[in-house]
Amino acid sequence: MQLTQSHSAMNRALNSRSSVPARFRPSRSHVVRCDAQQHDGQIAMTRRDALLSVAASLALSGTVALPANAVQGLTAGRIPGRTKEPDAEGFYTYTRPEGKSGGHGVGWSEIPQYSFKVPAGWDEIPVSIADLGGTEIDLRYQAKEQGDVAVVVAPVLRFMDVGFNAKVTLKEVGPPQRVIEGFGPELFGKPLDEDDVVKTEVVEHDGGLYYKWELKNHYLVSATATKNRVFILTVTSNARQWKKHSDNLRVIQQSFRVRQDA
Repeated sequence: MQLTQSHSAMNRALNSRSSVPARFRPSRSHVVRCDAQQHDGQIAMTRRDALLSVAASLALSGTVALPANAVQGLTAGRIPGRTKEPDAEGFYTYTRPEGKSGGHGVGWSEIPQYSFKVPAGWDEIPVSIADLGGTEIDLRYQAKEQGDVAVVVAPVLRFMDVGFNAKVTLKEVGPPQRVIEGFGPELFGKPLDEDDVVKTEVVEHDGGLYYKWELKNHYLVSATATKNRVFILTVTSNARQWKKHSDNLRVIQQSFRVRQDA
C-alpha cells in the first residue's frame, strides 16, 4: 500500500513539472537565434564605428570632401590655420579657416576671414566662457613668454540699429574713441576714457578702414568692420614681456587684416 502511494506521488510531481507553460522554457533553437541576432548587431556597430573613423581621418586630411556640418562635428571648432613655414622676417601667418565655427565650437556662423602674423612660439589656445569678452571671443593665441592675443567678433547692433545683412563700415559705427570705450569693459575688464589712450591711428588696408590704439598698461588694439560685424584684435602683455618683445607685439597688431566683402 505504501509503495503504491509513493508511486502515485512521483507521477503527480512529474506531471506537475511537465505542465509548465512552453513560453518559460525557451528551446535551443530560440537561444541560438537570439545569440546570432546579438552577434550580428555587434558586427554592425563595429562596422559603423570603423566607417566613421575612416571618414573622419579622410575629412581631416582633405582626401574626401564632406558637408560643412560634418566637418564641424569632427573638428569641434578647432581647425589649424597657421602657415607651416615662417616668412622672411620669421613670422607665421594665421588665417581663419573657412567653415570654422565660433570660439566655443557652438553653432555655425559664416564669418569673413581675418588674418594676423605671430612669431615662433605662439599657439592657439581654447576659448573659455569665463574669458573677458564672453561668447564674442572668436580666437585666442598665446606665447607664455611674450603675451596674449584675442580676436573679438561682435555684432554692429551693439552700436546701431541695422538689418541682418547690412553692410556697415567702421566709420559708420563711430569715431575711434567711441569704439574703444564701447568695448573697453569686455576687452580689459574696466571702462576706458581718453586718459587711457596713448596713441590712435586711422588707416586703410585693402579697401577697409582700421582704427588702431596703443593704451596704457601695454595694450595694443586694432579694429575694423565689414558686413554687420566689428572685428577687434587685442594684444596684451605684462611689463617684462613688453620690455623684451614689444617690437613683435606691434607687428601682430599692425598685421591684422579682415577680408572686406563687397
